[in-house]
Amino acid sequence: MDNLSDALEKLKIASTDSATDSVESCLDCLLKALANNSTEASMKIHEMGVLPLFPTLLHPQSSCTPKVANIIAEVAKNEFMRSPCVEAGLIPPLVQLLNSTDQEVLLQTGRALGNICYDSHEGRSAVDLAGGAQIVAEHIKSLSQNTEPANEKLLTVFCGMLMNYSNDNDSLQAQLISMGVIPTLVRLLGIHSHNTALTEMCLIAFGNLAELESSKEQFASTNIAEELVHLFQKQMEHEKKEMIFEVLAPLAENDESMQKLFEGGKGSVFQRVLSWVPSHNHQLQLAGALAIANFARNDGNCIHMVDTGIVQKLLELLDRHVEEGNVTVQHAALSALRNLAIPVVNKSKMLSAGVADVVLKFLQSEMPPVQFKLLGTLRMLIDTQAEAADHLGTNGKLVERLVEWCEAKDHAGVMGESNRLLSALIRHSKSKEVVRTVIQGGGVKHLVTMATSEHMIMQNEALVALGLIAALDLVAAEKDLVGAGLVSVLHKLLSDERSAPEIKYNSMILICAVMGSEPLHKEVQSLAFINIVSKLRAHENKTVSHQASLTEQRLTAQS
Repeated sequence: MDNLSDALEKLKIASTDSATDSVESCLDCLLKALANNSTEASMKIHEMGVLPLFPTLLHPQSSCTPKVANIIAEVAKNEFMRSPCVEAGLIPPLVQLLNSTDQEVLLQTGRALGNICYDSHEGRSAVDLAGGAQIVAEHIKSLSQNTEPANEKLLTVFCGMLMNYSNDNDSLQAQLISMGVIPTLVRLLGIHSHNTALTEMCLIAFGNLAELESSKEQFASTNIAEELVHLFQKQMEHEKKEMIFEVLAPLAENDESMQKLFEGGKGSVFQRVLSWVPSHNHQLQLAGALAIANFARNDGNCIHMVDTGIVQKLLELLDRHVEEGNVTVQHAALSALRNLAIPVVNKSKMLSAGVADVVLKFLQSEMPPVQFKLLGTLRMLIDTQAEAADHLGTNGKLVERLVEWCEAKDHAGVMGESNRLLSALIRHSKSKEVVRTVIQGGGVKHLVTMATSEHMIMQNEALVALGLIAALDLVAAEKDLVGAGLVSVLHKLLSDERSAPEIKYNSMILICAVMGSEPLHKEVQSLAFINIVSKLRAHENKTVSHQASLTEQRLTAQS
């Protein structure tokens, strides 16, 4: 580090009398020190006030310029150096250098600007002010056809710079979109699909831009989907395939671009994707299933796909993965089925096709993502389908597994979905047999806990299910309801100002329903419910106030 201090001192003197040779050797010493210990060297450069010397050294005609830009790029890898770089006035001269024709100067300048912009508001604002993004976007456009390795390296740096410039910043992303960056990036993907670093950079840049509404218009006007599908088929690595899908997904959420690919189920991209599902390649199967899940974002598409026999293809795919289970394929195929089961008209068709039976084959899975989707799929299927809810709700093995998953503290998603399915089996079947199966399986206490969830929809589902349990088989459930502290939970829900009207209403219905049980009745009396209930008679919601009057009469009559 002593050499570094000397070099920095020398640089201060040399930079004033423009002695190029001594400047060059000082710069070499700086680069060496940065390669050795970037943080320490950067601090020293900052402390000794060398950054403000750089603007004069960044002269388009100077032979030192690429080295100086390289030093700035290395220094700016440290977060604490980005604001000082801006304050030292480095951005305007760097942006000027973007007009150079020297490839090395452009490469190092692109790196320096990209690193200064990384996660730095000051850096981005300064580049924006100096008009740097426009010049870089034009470079990318004019260099896009050239496939020489050196040029591809420069394109990669420039794409990276734009990505750092606009990441997480809607207004700068919108600016790039209005410069027409999207069609240029799509072109790059097509021309340079053999270059891993460059395609990866394009994909990340797409991922950034694809979130914005205004980008969807531009994406829809390009052949992005065809390029991505083409790229996907050439990919070998799993990570890269996932990246491509992360870009396709937000585009898929956008109806015009997705519908354009779907074309009423006749679109060439959609057809190609379908042909992947029966393939023997796990990657293609995964892609097909994920794409179906994405196409299944609106009722029209879902209904069309179920009518054209996609369910059968997905079931055959799942069947192949019960034994040699590839978790990602299982997860994707279950996601697709779950989405397809949303429209009411699809439910009975999918149940007749045997979806529930195939899905149940994965009950033994130890993988939380698969468990989560399996639960969601079953819950969607039985919604409003009494017969199916009855059939599944009397399946002891299923209920036993649900109760087990209701305790999966490490996996909140699985825990929540298990509770919701348990409640749904009771709510949609309204069957004494199902209630009995849930009581025997030990599910009652979980439904009482679910009534205390922070999600109102889950609280409500739990209360309705508990109401049905109390109405259909209070005697069998009594012990569990007492053990789980149901009455004090209801007391809390009714006393809480923040409880929604439907929660208050269903809690009072449940109070009335449990009055037929002696131990529960005693608890109700000991907690002085009458006081809270009589207050609720003045509730602004008519349904709540009416139920409060009825509940009060019931409490008074039986006290």
